[in-house]
Amino acid sequence: MTVEITTLPSGLRIITDSMRDLETASIGVWVGAGSRDEMESEHGLSHLLEHMAFKGTKRRSAKAIAEEIESVGGDLNAATSTENTAYYARVLADDTGLALDIFADILTDSVFDAQELEREKSVILQEIGAVEDTPDDLVFDLFNAAAYPGQPIGRTILGTPERVSSFDRSAIETYLGRHYAAPVSIIAAAGAVDHQRIVNEAGERFGALAPQQKSRPSPALYIGGESIQKRRLEQTHVVVGFEGRSFHDEEEFALHVFAYAVGEGMSSRLFQEVREERGLAYSIYSFHWPFLDTGVFGFYAATAPSDVRDLMPVALDCMSAATEDLTTAEVDRAKAQMKVSLLTALESSSARAEQIARQHMAYGRVLQRDEMIGRIDGLTLEQVRRAGARSLRSAPTVAAIGDVSKVMTQAKVAARLA
Repeated sequence: MTVEITTLPSGLRIITDSMRDLETASIGVWVGAGSRDEMESEHGLSHLLEHMAFKGTKRRSAKAIAEEIESVGGDLNAATSTENTAYYARVLADDTGLALDIFADILTDSVFDAQELEREKSVILQEIGAVEDTPDDLVFDLFNAAAYPGQPIGRTILGTPERVSSFDRSAIETYLGRHYAAPVSIIAAAGAVDHQRIVNEAGERFGALAPQQKSRPSPALYIGGESIQKRRLEQTHVVVGFEGRSFHDEEEFALHVFAYAVGEGMSSRLFQEVREERGLAYSIYSFHWPFLDTGVFGFYAATAPSDVRDLMPVALDCMSAATEDLTTAEVDRAKAQMKVSLLTALESSSARAEQIARQHMAYGRVLQRDEMIGRIDGLTLEQVRRAGARSLRSAPTVAAIGDVSKVMTQAKVAARLA
């Protein structure tokens, strides 16, 4: 890896990874502000701001933004998450300057036109409605709200129709001024990139990005609970979860490996026992999502309502048993899967740009290839088992949507594991 890092006087970090033999570059701006940074009255504002950034600046209309990037064969997109917001593009090597100019324009000089704002709010209301019609997405919103009740990290990224409808230009500008600052922003690029050229162009174009540090979001506290929503659906969608690890917890990688061993892939325990041996679900998998100061671990399944009663205890027993009898072969297989997942990002410029940006935000540095592999390979069977056991001792969170008459309550899940 050829990672180079420069921090401008404003605090803006430039991180690049030159990838030989490529003729295109992936470049973007990652801002360390997401949905958990919102006050309750701002719920959904991070996502709305991401949409509005493309709706016109003092120099470019919304159409002009799209036409300029596409006229050179590039594409432009953005995404909002719990802890950051990303604006990114894929272009030919010679057009990174154009991409940076557009990013600087939309992040420091957007006009937030009133008519465009009303149209985009309507689009987001439709997006919220789409999630309501997608139970395998909605159940995770219910899960997060139950895991972190009354906290920003537990709120949906999209917001509510009431909140989104109430936002005006002043609300957007206030949020932008409070959170979009140079010290919490990263310009990351990978592929056919010249580090010094990007540093020079970023220095010229991002001078208007505020140099002050933003306040950190309030600490998250995993609590656990349950959120059960009855609906007329063909399947019942269930998520059962527990406290996971943060990026800074020494057991972060161990719990990742445990999650892979228990429920990632067709050879995992959950897939083999729940789907292959018993036919209780078409879809079942485990997950571990770390954040800066917390994390969640658990499994998702979609099954026939009549099978929920059997599926949940079987899945819980699989996970519990793995904390005691997970084998070296299973751990080695999970390690291999995790290494392939991490190393795949080294072969794609877009994935690599995102990886180096997110790693620097999470760890304060970019993890080297050998370090990532070393962390995984260095884990012992006992460390992986212990990480899983620690999570399963935490308070459960249960979320379900559909015919929920046979769903185990939080208390019953806890009793089963005890």
